[in-house]
Amino acid sequence: MDSLLTQFDISDEEVRQIVRDTITGADDGELFLEQSQSEALMFDNGRLKTANFSTDQGFGLRAVAGEASGYAHSSELSGAALRRAADAVSAVKTGYSGTLAEAPARTNRHLYGDANPIEAPGFEAKAKILQEIDAYVRARDPRVRQVTASLTASWQHVEIVRADGQIARDIRPLVRMSIQVVVGDGDRQETGSYGAGGRKSFDEFVADGAWRDGADEALRQALVNLEAVPAPAGTFDIVLASGWPGVMLHEAVGHGLEGDFNRKKTSAFSGLMGQQVAAKGVTVVDDGTIMERRGSLTIDDEGTPSAYNVLIEDGKLVGYMQDRQNARLMGMRPTGNGRREGYAHQPMPRMTNTYMTAGDKTPEEIIASVKKGIYAVSFGGGQVDITSGKFVFGCTEAYMIEDGKVTQPIKGAMLIGNGPDAMHRVTMVGNDLKLDTGIGTCGKAGQGVPVGIGQPHLRMNQMTVGGTKA
Repeated sequence: MDSLLTQFDISDEEVRQIVRDTITGADDGELFLEQSQSEALMFDNGRLKTANFSTDQGFGLRAVAGEASGYAHSSELSGAALRRAADAVSAVKTGYSGTLAEAPARTNRHLYGDANPIEAPGFEAKAKILQEIDAYVRARDPRVRQVTASLTASWQHVEIVRADGQIARDIRPLVRMSIQVVVGDGDRQETGSYGAGGRKSFDEFVADGAWRDGADEALRQALVNLEAVPAPAGTFDIVLASGWPGVMLHEAVGHGLEGDFNRKKTSAFSGLMGQQVAAKGVTVVDDGTIMERRGSLTIDDEGTPSAYNVLIEDGKLVGYMQDRQNARLMGMRPTGNGRREGYAHQPMPRMTNTYMTAGDKTPEEIIASVKKGIYAVSFGGGQVDITSGKFVFGCTEAYMIEDGKVTQPIKGAMLIGNGPDAMHRVTMVGNDLKLDTGIGTCGKAGQGVPVGIGQPHLRMNQMTVGGTKA
């Protein structure tokens, strides 16, 4: 595949010279080149409602001087645009004399293929699959009132050019299938959903009716919620299921372990390196190296190879997630977590696949240990304050636990707490680590990036639950 440098109307050497002149005298920087395609089809209420295809390309040029950075971007790959960007970016070096940081280590590892998933199956085949999903779910139960199904795919080719002329390249496929089902009984309506995806082709999700399991799961969750009673409010022992409930770990703990928040001392975990920040037995890692996972990266958006990074080990804080700038300012090493949404954005420390490792208890043991509590199987939206660590999460599927048994489904349960405090309330960790099905998107400072989450079953003692009845 041709280098993106060939898209400029000037020679490769001229591009490299502009990058060299722009960054020399600063501490760090790069030219980030991107070419991307994306497609989205959504079938809603019995018809193909939207079908979008887009293609984009551009560059972002950056010079980093201490805590400051100069950044300019353009969708025009021309010498004139690059020189204008260089003039703007170079201003950050005025009166500054830096020593250029060493380039990232190289890697020959490939965590995913480079085939474009938009190309297969074709448009008509995708539309037919969505129609089949709709018909299948409606035929399953007369209480189905609405089905929304979508298939999205993207393909991204990035290159990072450094002042020394080194070029790092990555080609990133990404797919996702989503199904949402609304069921009703009289005036009452409830929703269930399922999604799956990863850095691969669509085959695993749509070939030969492979989507049926996902459709069945979305319908099952909706019908469970149709039978749910209002959740109680109060203080309860909580059991979190494996997999997607790791979104609470991602929000309440993960963001607080990103390097920029800790360098600026705005995280609830600031200054706690080496200290006990969670119960013993709790180990949290961020791992960008898992094959074909949604949050995985062969290299991050600064050219650093992704890594398996231990953040909390047996309850102790042992690491942060770092991009190059924050790592240098904190005297630490980059961890492969410098990420950006696209060429129009600067990189910052972001999670990849963040999860809690397995313990030694079975899910059955954990549930049986609870006299009266709540079993949270799936979460929806939540809010977190990074500085205080306070969070609120809504459960989209939850049940009461009574005398060690899962009983009545409940609706409207809100889990309320503080991230560091909640981690100290973990008393049992399951042996059934599971990652989510590949649907996560993380937002930070206006940028969205694909991520993975996960955990085993957990027991957390005496957590506050906001419900709909006292």
